Amino acid sequence: MRGQWVPFLASFTVWCIATFSSCDSSIAQQQPADSELRTMFRTWLDEECKRHPVFASQQGNRQFDGLMDDLSPEARQADKERDADTLLSLKQFAKSKSLSRNGEIDLEIWQNFLQYRLWQSANSDDFANDPRIYLIYCSDSVFGLFTQSTLPKHRNIANATTRIAEIPKVIAAAKASIKNPPKEITEVAIKRTEGAISFYEKDIFAIADESPQVSSLASPSRQAAAALRDYKKFLEDDVLPRSTGDWRIGKAKFAEKLAMELDAGLTAQEVIDIAESESTRVELEMYYVAKQLWHRTFQSEPLPPDDADGRRETIRRVLKELGKDHGSSESLVDDAKSTVNKIKDFIRQKNLLTLPSPDQCSIILMPEFQRGFSLAYLNPAPPLDATAKSLYAIAPPPEEWPEERKEALLQEYNSAMLQVLTIHEAYPGHYVQLDYGNRHESLIRKVLYSGVFAEGWAVYTEQMMLDQGYGNGDLSLRLHQLKFYMRAVLNAILDHRMHCDAMTDEEAMALLVDRGFQTTGEAAGKVLRAKQSSCQLSTYFIGRTAFYRLRQQVQRKRGAQFQIGKFHEEVLSHGTIPVKYLPELVQ
Repeated sequence: MRGQWVPFLASFTVWCIATFSSCDSSIAQQQPADSELRTMFRTWLDEECKRHPVFASQQGNRQFDGLMDDLSPEARQADKERDADTLLSLKQFAKSKSLSRNGEIDLEIWQNFLQYRLWQSANSDDFANDPRIYLIYCSDSVFGLFTQSTLPKHRNIANATTRIAEIPKVIAAAKASIKNPPKEITEVAIKRTEGAISFYEKDIFAIADESPQVSSLASPSRQAAAALRDYKKFLEDDVLPRSTGDWRIGKAKFAEKLAMELDAGLTAQEVIDIAESESTRVELEMYYVAKQLWHRTFQSEPLPPDDADGRRETIRRVLKELGKDHGSSESLVDDAKSTVNKIKDFIRQKNLLTLPSPDQCSIILMPEFQRGFSLAYLNPAPPLDATAKSLYAIAPPPEEWPEERKEALLQEYNSAMLQVLTIHEAYPGHYVQLDYGNRHESLIRKVLYSGVFAEGWAVYTEQMMLDQGYGNGDLSLRLHQLKFYMRAVLNAILDHRMHCDAMTDEEAMALLVDRGFQTTGEAAGKVLRAKQSSCQLSTYFIGRTAFYRLRQQVQRKRGAQFQIGKFHEEVLSHGTIPVKYLPELVQ
């Protein structure tokens, strides 16, 4: 799951179903200070929305949809000072008030968020070092008004018109702030700017269902496209030649950042040690499945020798043969849609959990300006406008790619892998979990979500679905599920090795291709992604490990009384919280 986000707050959120006993007990245990904390957060959030209209729109507060953020250095400095003052107030509050355990957790989540944001401002400063950040304001902020707002069409058009008019100010702030970013990030920003220009030249009218000849969006969109062409030229002529920044954040910063990003009670060294061990186990499991498939795909050939090279050859060749069962670039979205009903029916039949009703998930073609980071993402309904659509977006191979590279991507996301992807992104993965999250009573848990929880749940569901019988024992599906999980494990290894151990591109490619059995195109994209971010790639594996271990412990303890659907709903009832809290909340 990667929705588009602003570096002030993220767009994935949570909520709790009142009928669950775990929620009822937490309400019963509330203290007067809990109510005071909620009031403090609501006041803080209202001011945050006022200061950052794009963030407000992401959260579903429609009061500021027609406005744009002030991205000047002065405004950003004021944000830092406010964060520091708020954190100090919360520390004093914690010393003087008696909270319930749920209140303590909410307070800790808020404090950790502010500490992390201050750390990011001091140690990374995306506004100076990441030219992509400005494109979130220029294009994503407008795209969301038409795809996720529940306001009437005429209101969305009016809000978009005034917000678009502010784009030249965003570009001016970018020119004043960008310093010496890494070359790899500047190159991606240039590519995305091309997509943003195309958005204002044509795509916006289709999305808004407006005629470019008569729409009130026409004039501001022309101005926005002109401003973005100027931004592209600025990036190419000015920023790219001085893009000498190092994308590696180094071992010390990585350890500090990972502790805050994961908030899972694990050190960076512990994460890499666990991941290395798990990668060996998963590779063996992949071999056992591939060995069973060998005679179906290579009937006249003997099985390769049972040594390290032979086992990997077996897995690689079987996967390559299975990958030939895929659709086309044009059918990728429709192919994903075709998997949905089968997956949802299975979830209902097996009572794995209660699916959201009505279903508000839309599977869409990823807009061009959002491509270049991953093949798919789930952008959930915002917490303050929870009846809005959730978007499961999929990106086809870019038109300019050679046919060989397009074919490689389609083989990577073949018919079996698309089912695993849809389980992860939508049912019962991100869409379902984040819909549950949007029902929790705590606004803190809805707004300050845990990416480790969200990604971990999605990866956990991939194996869980097959373990419960999805696919009726289809070995191709199981092999691709294991491959997808191996990707999560190697993400954590790649994340650590590239930022802490000076892993080269060649070594990274060898890891992903030889041990992850990825195509060279998919692997190259992941290496580029690792250069564009740090620590986020580790969230998938750590989150999944937390859910898997919790499931084993709870199931063993409850024995014959264990009900998997009840367990899943109980886990999701607490909101998208740091996974370190799950063992005490789900007993």
